[in-house]
Amino acid sequence: MINRSMMRRALLAGTALCAMGGVAQAQDSQVAATDTAVTQVEDVVVTARRREESLQDVPISVTAFSAEKLDVRGAPDITALQRSTPNLTLQVSRGTNSTLTAFIRGIGQQDPLWGFEPGVGLYVDDVYLARPQGAVLDIFDIERIEVLRGPQGTLYGRNTIGGAVKYVTKRLGDDYSGKLRAELGNYNERNLVGSVVLPVADGLAIGGALAWYNRDGYGKNFTTGAETNNKDVLAGRISVELTPSDKLFVRLALDRTEDRSNANHGHREVREPNTNTAVLPGVYDTLAGIGDDNKVMTQGASLTGEWSVSDVVTLKSITAWREGASSGKGIDFDGLAQPFLDIGGNGKIYKDRQFSQEFQAQIEADRLQGVVGVYFMDARASGAFDTILGRGLAPEAVLVPTPSAATALTQLTTGSVDTESYAVFGDLNYDLSDRLKVSLGARWTRDEKAGTVFKANYLGTLGSPLVKPYVTPLPFPFNVPQILTNYANRKTFEEFTPRLSVSYELNDDVNVYAAYGRGFKSGGFDMRGDATATPGTKNGYDSEIVNSYEIGLKGDFLDRRLRANAAIFNTDYKGQQVTTQVPKLTPPPGVVSFVDNVGSSRIRGAEVEAGAVFSKDISLDLTFGYIDAKFEKFPVFDLATGKTIDVASTRRFQNTPKYNASATLNWRTDLAGGQLAILPALSYRSSVHLFETPIPSIDQKGFTLADLSVVWTSADAGWRIGAHGRNLTNERYRTGGYNFPSNQFAQSVIGFYGPPRTFKVAIERRF
Repeated sequence: MINRSMMRRALLAGTALCAMGGVAQAQDSQVAATDTAVTQVEDVVVTARRREESLQDVPISVTAFSAEKLDVRGAPDITALQRSTPNLTLQVSRGTNSTLTAFIRGIGQQDPLWGFEPGVGLYVDDVYLARPQGAVLDIFDIERIEVLRGPQGTLYGRNTIGGAVKYVTKRLGDDYSGKLRAELGNYNERNLVGSVVLPVADGLAIGGALAWYNRDGYGKNFTTGAETNNKDVLAGRISVELTPSDKLFVRLALDRTEDRSNANHGHREVREPNTNTAVLPGVYDTLAGIGDDNKVMTQGASLTGEWSVSDVVTLKSITAWREGASSGKGIDFDGLAQPFLDIGGNGKIYKDRQFSQEFQAQIEADRLQGVVGVYFMDARASGAFDTILGRGLAPEAVLVPTPSAATALTQLTTGSVDTESYAVFGDLNYDLSDRLKVSLGARWTRDEKAGTVFKANYLGTLGSPLVKPYVTPLPFPFNVPQILTNYANRKTFEEFTPRLSVSYELNDDVNVYAAYGRGFKSGGFDMRGDATATPGTKNGYDSEIVNSYEIGLKGDFLDRRLRANAAIFNTDYKGQQVTTQVPKLTPPPGVVSFVDNVGSSRIRGAEVEAGAVFSKDISLDLTFGYIDAKFEKFPVFDLATGKTIDVASTRRFQNTPKYNASATLNWRTDLAGGQLAILPALSYRSSVHLFETPIPSIDQKGFTLADLSVVWTSADAGWRIGAHGRNLTNERYRTGGYNFPSNQFAQSVIGFYGPPRTFKVAIERRF
């Protein structure tokens, strides 16, 4: 439970901020100036509980970003939300350009391998994206983005134990409109985004958006000559909306994204003694030799229908299909020209598809509001890759400057997981009085999973028969595989996830609430599991369970010139799924991967989102997040002894800074017949561990990022010209890494870095 001293500190912190005049705003509180020059924080409408409500009335910690706010700040993609959202981590996954790593309040999933479930749910127009590949969404053609913190097991279901991120696109409307934006920046950045809405007939409209993002690399591959950390993305969306009456709405939406950016191999952090290779000075540079070809494709379609049966009941249906695929040569884990530790592929490395259907009944009566529904999803994810060990057959103490058939070892990993998910849910809010409200919800989920895993060693070759070998394999009998894992299994996971909240309006502008929520992330099968080292891998791993308790306040003060939203929370976390990869100690050699269900942990924290309107020209946004996360039990299987030991005292939560904060000043003035906005911003994150085990060579120390946007908008909003600078101090900070510190793995300690200092100018025409 949340102790009194912690609650006292959080309340005192909130009071002190208010006294400073800077604390209070909702994170998306945009300044609204009336004709009489009276300024107030603006009311924000969200759909966190699957129906439209004021953000201030929702008993959930929610941060909402409107399209206007993201545009004026020059946000490039969804990862920009991390800078100004408390206790949120949204980053590009290590070794990729468009796979998303998401953590909220210390809960998420680092490993994007098929079969592993994310801990933060990502939704596009209420369609759940089952896989993180291709989920680093560029920001275009949206209405808003919502970040829901804490488990959302009732309304959003499986795999939202940390929270959810909702990407809400714009409805077309009845009027002809369009927009064209062009951007130029350093690193030869060139972006074009266009959208149009065409009313075809009364109640029928067609709209579309197309975006092209292109940028040279931040660094260079000195082995192949290719650019690294570049960008080459083409994305499009088209929708058809039918509104035959004010009671019926139907939307068909199609989207597709292709990312052809070069492979991202990371930067070596330590010298490789066997080849006498020094560390490159540029953190975006590499010597990777595996190749640079890379392509990620995602596409989907959704059909949404809403029918207002009466003034009280609205029926809603969401039908969706999605698929994705990744192809290329793989990821170079060693950062060297020679294949000492490479993850190889030749063609399709990964692919997925999903179909989902959801039916809802939304209720809006005098004192009763809510939603009930059913949900179904059928999904499949599969892949194949080689773990290529150029020194795999060489003793640890032997120096091997060049891989050969005598020392080479390849581990082939291939498999698939099929998931059928069923759920029944409901969430009802009842007004006990004009000020006292209670909300009760529950969800029953059943996940049926079927997994297949095949893993084998191939000796004397740098590549398995499935992937084009780097060298000619040895002849029979040396090319006969040593099978490590070969099984098919099925498991079923069921969970009941309730939610209860009570809110009370102290007055018309201040609301306090207390909430309890339960979250569930289903178990599965380890696609990398080695049954010769850990026979239990065939049985799979179990689910994660979260029980969260939260107390919060949302209030407007000083005639709505001041807004302060704050929350403190305590989370009991059981069965956390942790992936460990270590060198194998017994023949056959290689890398052993296993998933442990950590016994238990607890997470405590606090969040403040605040903002103040000082005048019609000046406003300030502030955020603060605090997390105290600790493992209480962490049992692991010790390969050396064959026993299970508890290592909780030596483990840390990954991707979870203890402190994070941001400040954004918004200064506006009239200029040249329009309005000029200047927005300097600072964001801070304290030190983070990239893995559960502390690794000083790649763990990231605390850092601050400085951004600046200067935007002019014409009086009729038809023209907008902006200049945006991000990471102005050129901070070098890691967002991910790999750690294989042994001679057998070529001392492969690799870091992946966030973007350097960037500038761009943008011009936009709206009509």
